[in-house]
Amino acid sequence: MDWNHYRFRSRWPLPAPAPDVYRALERIEDYPRWWPQVREVTRLDDTSGLLRFRSLLPYDLTATVREQRRDPTEGVLEVAMSGDMEGWARWTVAPRGSASLVRYDQEVVVRKPLLRRLAVPGRPLFRANHRLMMRAGRRGLAAHLAGGRQAV
Repeated sequence: MDWNHYRFRSRWPLPAPAPDVYRALERIEDYPRWWPQVREVTRLDDTSGLLRFRSLLPYDLTATVREQRRDPTEGVLEVAMSGDMEGWARWTVAPRGSASLVRYDQEVVVRKPLLRRLAVPGRPLFRANHRLMMRAGRRGLAAHLAGGRQAV
């Protein structure tokens, strides 16, 4: 087993229409407004950006993300990641009546030296850290979308 290899899957039921959710997710430069653990996003061009994350544990991760797939009809946004994490991440947004279900899939290998040295003892903490980040992201996006609909 490669202790630095991770696969994550999260599901976010959201009380907002799928097109609204998709539009919010494709605007990565807005993530820090609603997702506390996404500390900084720097757009590099129309299809890539540099992101800095920090959840509960006291370390930052930075990754360059490059768009691999953008398909509003299928509700798919996928990026390739490099930097402290190498791999890919994908959002899939599906309608559920007047609401939506968002699925997040990610497969990465951690490259940050400190996390690689702590791979075996730290793995449960790293996974818990990711779960906390995703929970906060779901809550933040739900609040962001609710505020956006009220303003319209």
